Amino acid sequence: MWKWLHPYTKPETAYHLCGQLMPWFLASALVLIGLGTIWGLAFAPADYQQGDGFRIIYIHVPTASMSMGVYVSMAFAAFVGLVWQYKLSDWAVIAMAPIGFVFTCIALITGSLWGKPMWGAWWVWDARLTSELILAFLYLGIIALYHAFDDKVIAAKAASILTLVGSINIPIIKFSVDWWSSLHQGSTIKITEKSTMVSEMLYPLLCNILGFGLLFIGLTLIRFRAEILARNTMRPWVRQFVQKEGH
Repeated sequence: MWKWLHPYTKPETAYHLCGQLMPWFLASALVLIGLGTIWGLAFAPADYQQGDGFRIIYIHVPTASMSMGVYVSMAFAAFVGLVWQYKLSDWAVIAMAPIGFVFTCIALITGSLWGKPMWGAWWVWDARLTSELILAFLYLGIIALYHAFDDKVIAAKAASILTLVGSINIPIIKFSVDWWSSLHQGSTIKITEKSTMVSEMLYPLLCNILGFGLLFIGLTLIRFRAEILARNTMRPWVRQFVQKEGH
């Protein structure tokens, strides 16, 4: 692995670094999500077909994007942990899993709320919706598998393997609307082509996507710090830290 990363593989160093970065990510996320949500709900123009009902996009799309982004991050951490045997990577996987599950649930719920007036049904067994539901079960499976073992070293390895196996679902979610006939609309934000949304609608959406991304990082740092403490309770630095904090 890269040499610059080695100093940060010590649990104590990682714990304190996460503590320094966490407030910045959370504060930035709060500002961006607040700005994007107010901008999208109050000032963006109504859609010419869906009217004001489209505004749920400012919550649905960011959380749906993060549901996949979190899993990709978990798969990367799982790969690093299995190949280079970094314990911190294993802890990062289980720290991110509940966050990804919550994002996925929000995406499914907001998608159903959006789908009812558009499709006339709360749920259809559409390729995109079904693969997103499978993603929620994958998150639950990873969490359950980790807590099924008393030996957390074995638990982390098992959770990492399941994470890598389940990563095949991510491209299915992403490209399902292109591969199969789907009720779900296609991507509105395109990297290589011009986006199909007007700028007045697009900018607040991008603001929220970035904000939810920073929120994911901030929440991961909180859970990651807790995981570090849980796995190092007998270490002298943890005892000194606890005594210093007066807990």
